Amino acid sequence: MPDAVYDLLPVVMLFSSLLIFLVIGVPIAFSIGWSAILTIFLSFPLDKAAGLTSQQLLGGLDNFGLLALPFFILAGNLMNSGGIAKRLINFAMILGGKLPGSLCHVNVIANMMFGSLSGSATAAAAAVGGIMGPLQKEKNYPEDFSSAVNIVSCPTGLLIPPSNVVILYALVSTSSVQYLFLAGYIPGLLMGLGIMIGIMIFGKIFKVPQQTIVLEKPVLTIIIEAIPSLFMVVIIMGGIVGGIFTATEASAIAVVYSLLLGFAYKQIKIKHLPNILINSVILTSIVLLMIATSSAMSWAMANADIPAAISAFVLAFSENPIIILLLINVILLVVGTFMDMSPAILIFTPILLPIAVHLGIDPIHFGMIMIFNLCIGICTPPVGAALFVGCSVSGVKLGKVVPKLLPLFLIMILTLGIVTAIPELSLWLPRLAGYKG
Repeated sequence: MPDAVYDLLPVVMLFSSLLIFLVIGVPIAFSIGWSAILTIFLSFPLDKAAGLTSQQLLGGLDNFGLLALPFFILAGNLMNSGGIAKRLINFAMILGGKLPGSLCHVNVIANMMFGSLSGSATAAAAAVGGIMGPLQKEKNYPEDFSSAVNIVSCPTGLLIPPSNVVILYALVSTSSVQYLFLAGYIPGLLMGLGIMIGIMIFGKIFKVPQQTIVLEKPVLTIIIEAIPSLFMVVIIMGGIVGGIFTATEASAIAVVYSLLLGFAYKQIKIKHLPNILINSVILTSIVLLMIATSSAMSWAMANADIPAAISAFVLAFSENPIIILLLINVILLVVGTFMDMSPAILIFTPILLPIAVHLGIDPIHFGMIMIFNLCIGICTPPVGAALFVGCSVSGVKLGKVVPKLLPLFLIMILTLGIVTAIPELSLWLPRLAGYKG
């Protein structure tokens, strides 16, 4: 067999088998694991391939940093049940209530705050959308456009720390969680600001009411009620940046603080804890299984020199960093359309990050580019989790929402272009904190 054909076999085996497994409905973690075994089988006997895969499954989970994931997942579930969303929405009304189309702007701001605290786009879409939807309907806001705003704004909290997907990228790329957290603030805020500009531009076209909000409570009362929830960010980020505790320790503190808030707000009772814990364990198990099988896939790719082969192919196409970044953005936008964020980060970071580093792109900056791309992906059909949760919460059919999403997608892609083109938007805060990259 010619060497060139033999060199292509692992690439073909890995991606074709993964695609086939996904198409026939095999769960994504098992699809990744079986693809890894089949690829390793090209170089080793089946029994040894299975043994190597098992070793990588265990090795992928043998990382102290992974302890942060179950704690942040539990903290997010506690926040989702603890009455935090309502208080953040009231606070968001102070910030966005005087703008035309105010309830849409409030939706965006509340999603930015709640999503960053919970670390989950779908939790933000459900919690914030569930409260804002009836308010918007009462004020005659178009349900399809309001639902679209909720859907595209709920991923903003995945960039604004603390964020589970940022932790995943840090583990795969061996980058600092502290600096990645800081890097996410400006891109996340820009994403939200871009959507708010989109509301101003397209709101009149889609007949969004332009009246402002009359607050039901005094401003000072609303601020005082929101401070305990907002203070969580101060505790977590202040502790991490100040070197008081690590991201893993911060995740445990977030759990305790969320639980205390839930009890203080009288939204969480002892009888609710078993369900919250069970849901957190299930979600954690899913994520950790994907991490384990993705580690096996990463080893299979490295053993077959797949990242090097793809890097050589891409760099042969062009050595211009701008062209390569455009190509990577297109690839990630397509990947995000068909794959959830966690497996996409686990699979494609080892492939694309070496290319970016070769071109002189900072790993922290590249992480923000990658996560921003995949944030757009979870809002798009056919498998966008945020899209389906947002439609489910609002009760609006997918076919009515998607046309209203398209102009907002355009705004998000333009904002992504700005974040991609200006590295300092991602690197300024990390450098203030001592990052030397």
